[in-house]
Amino acid sequence: MKKNCFLFLTLFAFVSVASAQNKLAGNRCFDFCLGYNIGATSPLGMPAEVRSLNSFTLQKNIQMGLDYEYLFTDYWGITSGVHLDRKAMKTDARTKGYHMKMVQGGESIEGLFTGGVVTKVSAWSISIPVQATYWAASILKLRFGPYLSWNIDKQFNGYAYNGYLRKDTPTGECIEIGSSADERGDYDFKDDMRNYLWGLDFGADVYIRDGWGIYADLQWGMCGVFKSSFKTISQTMYPIYCTIGVVKGF
Repeated sequence: MKKNCFLFLTLFAFVSVASAQNKLAGNRCFDFCLGYNIGATSPLGMPAEVRSLNSFTLQKNIQMGLDYEYLFTDYWGITSGVHLDRKAMKTDARTKGYHMKMVQGGESIEGLFTGGVVTKVSAWSISIPVQATYWAASILKLRFGPYLSWNIDKQFNGYAYNGYLRKDTPTGECIEIGSSADERGDYDFKDDMRNYLWGLDFGADVYIRDGWGIYADLQWGMCGVFKSSFKTISQTMYPIYCTIGVVKGF
């Protein structure tokens, strides 16, 4: 993780140097942003196999970035930059007939699980947004465009507990899944996650005073977090997050 942070800081420093050069040239200002990501990595709509969501816990989801805007007219422009994001969550759901692959007592088992499932997802990423900008008012800037993310550290793991798994088929061998460390079914799908993701980013900045303001973004992933070869979870899992925070123009 230290190596990944060093890489981001190097990119950040590079963009900062470009900021100083372009500012001397009289171009549009840069924006530094610091925010909090709220959202989930989930399918579009609740799958029928997930009967209820017992709990949903957000993690320490920060966003930090530096963006440069170039104006073509008094109203229209384009902005891009470098962002460091963490998008993470923890869920506890009740399922019935949910396809799972897990390890219990050192043995790998696969089938349809009924019971509780705890899932922990975390991704640190470096993102590059490219957005069209429109100044709707002197203090209000609207943004829209695609983004590309590189996952520099990722996790997707958890465990199944207090239920049973029908091996291979709905009428297959019944395996009891308990709640202790030896009895539950653990899973880790980190190696099946994509390294690169892309999506769309809708945002707005409101500048209040002396270049300081607040911003909000909706980042909607357009591809699933898992590789196309991954079949254990049948639903496509999309990263969909909203970000709120403070922005400083300079």
